[in-house]
Amino acid sequence: MKKVKITALRQTVYTDLMTQYENPIEKPCMVNIGTTWISIDGQCPEGFCTEAWKTLQPFVEALAQGKGNFFDGWMKNPNSALLSCNDGFRPVSFLVETIE
Repeated sequence: MKKVKITALRQTVYTDLMTQYENPIEKPCMVNIGTTWISIDGQCPEGFCTEAWKTLQPFVEALAQGKGNFFDGWMKNPNSALLSCNDGFRPVSFLVETIE
């Protein structure tokens, strides 16, 4: 299987939605933009957000198995995908790409 690199590229924060709908939380997502993780054998990297993994997992597993070209040529690099976690208040965009 191929190794897959996951890179946090950007985080968007919707303060208006947070004010209107979110209960205060102690530890909001604090992913540092530019942080990378390596998935080996399609597994969740140590320390990676378990909620974000739920969104990325099918794509990481497919890339690890040598698949790609998601959604008929959506990405310029067919061995990659740009995905966001499922946090509607402060979503993080991640680039997942094979490295071997």
